[in-house]
Amino acid sequence: MTDASCVGDVRRFCARTVEGWGWSEVDAGRLSLIATELGTNLVRHAVQGELWIAALPAAQEVEILALDKGPGMEDVQRSFQDGVSTGSGSPGTGLGAIRRLASGFDIHSTARGTVCVVRVRATGHAARPERQWGAVSVAAPGETVCGDGWAVAIDNGTVSAVLADGLGHGPHAAAAAEAALEVFAGDPFVPLDRLVQDVHTGLQTTRGAALFAMRIESSSRLEYAGAGNVMGRIISGVFDRSMVTQHGTVGVQVRKTEVARLVLPDHAVAVVHSDGIASRWKSEEVVPLLQRDPTLIAAALLWQQSRGRDDATVLVVKQGDTLE
Repeated sequence: MTDASCVGDVRRFCARTVEGWGWSEVDAGRLSLIATELGTNLVRHAVQGELWIAALPAAQEVEILALDKGPGMEDVQRSFQDGVSTGSGSPGTGLGAIRRLASGFDIHSTARGTVCVVRVRATGHAARPERQWGAVSVAAPGETVCGDGWAVAIDNGTVSAVLADGLGHGPHAAAAAEAALEVFAGDPFVPLDRLVQDVHTGLQTTRGAALFAMRIESSSRLEYAGAGNVMGRIISGVFDRSMVTQHGTVGVQVRKTEVARLVLPDHAVAVVHSDGIASRWKSEEVVPLLQRDPTLIAAALLWQQSRGRDDATVLVVKQGDTLE
């Protein structure tokens, strides 16, 4: 978000996104106002501000992430009050209006930067329960498609998740990742060793992919399997454990699948990410966010730890009695 013209581009993109959704003029206007306020705040106040927008037609939802590299807000709660402004001659109503108009909202701000997640749904559309999983995925610079893919399935308190990183980047990598997700969608709760082998078979006409498959039961038992350089990590504030799978490329060459198992400590989150994210990030990146929206956690980690030269994806799953 480099200048005011970017705000108009964002507003028009959001309008095109919901054109065929049957939204009322009031709901479309609400989305337009939120996008305008978020973009304007970044242009006026932020360093290296960006807006990332995801359209979710099945949920009739638009998700907007506003991110910057500083200077942050000293008192976030005070910034919600109408009339409070950081300067630039603005009336100070933007952030409070965004939160009032949004269907879902969360924000985290430090001197290193601010991450804000806003969701907009049509009036009357059923709200989702508190989210316990979230993901952010962005394409490599210069690419129009992302070579990473992720998916989550829920059944009776058990969550099954997969993250695939197609070899390289661009359309062929995206095709490999999409093929992995199609296999997963066919039977997401098959035993993990079989799932990895099924994906391996399904990707043999593609360039192949790194794969991380994970399952968490409501009893907090976790198991994972895969191949390649997609990594996982469990963080709880007092617990920090990496989850690394075997070498290989699914669809090209993999050994017999090994399934690892562990018990999640209380209040833990499971973080899975592709190699577009630096592998040696510190747990302090996540610990202050453990109670926040999982999409915000994923966005904050990607925003601060992206290598900036490859597709990058972060998937976060939190514990809970039920996973939605």
